[in-house]
Amino acid sequence: MKRKIIRIDEEKCIGCGACADACHEGAIEMVNGKAKLMREHFCDGLGDCLPACPVDAISFEEREAPEYDEAAVRAAKHGAHAHGGGCPGSAMRQMERAETPRTEAAGAEAAGAVSQLRQWPCQIKLVPASAPFFDGAKLLIAADCTAYAYARMHEEFMRGKVTLIGCPKLDGVDYAEKLTEIIRNNDIKSVTVVRMEVPCCGGLQRAAETALRESGKFIPWQVVTVSVDGNILE
Repeated sequence: MKRKIIRIDEEKCIGCGACADACHEGAIEMVNGKAKLMREHFCDGLGDCLPACPVDAISFEEREAPEYDEAAVRAAKHGAHAHGGGCPGSAMRQMERAETPRTEAAGAEAAGAVSQLRQWPCQIKLVPASAPFFDGAKLLIAADCTAYAYARMHEEFMRGKVTLIGCPKLDGVDYAEKLTEIIRNNDIKSVTVVRMEVPCCGGLQRAAETALRESGKFIPWQVVTVSVDGNILE
């Protein structure tokens, strides 16, 4: 349908985030330091974000766009409250990462390591069950300690994936229900579990296996175990 919807001029945008804060529907997110309209069906066309922008980077335009979905907005808000989304530190962000071939990765490492985290939040308890970054994602479910134990975690496991982290022992929860919801409700292409060799990390693996089973989907998956001295165990 053709309707009035906002347009964000990325060249003018200074990345202050004021429009994202002003958007009560959650249609706008900050991506790589710029505001982006991530959910057109969340934009009601009323323009609460316009006066919040200090550089007039937002305007109205009339074009083909999905109809405003008030029910989806309410559901998203409910989910955010249920999973702690009211905390500013849990606000969703998506980072665009260039896919660097492995042959070029060594040179990049020499110049300085590059983070491969593609989204925020990444903690299983905080991440929303549905988000744009899950669409067509390769999912990495990793124990907290793996990034400290294994030196090439970013390059070998996080590159090109959406990363979720957790520690079943410290969090004291079973992640199975949350992971099931994520896999069932999104277009997940594959699942990789990276865990430590310690027994308590088995809870993370079991939660992922349960989620895959309960989701009713057939998705390629694998489990990689890291030793406490930083090696991959066969």
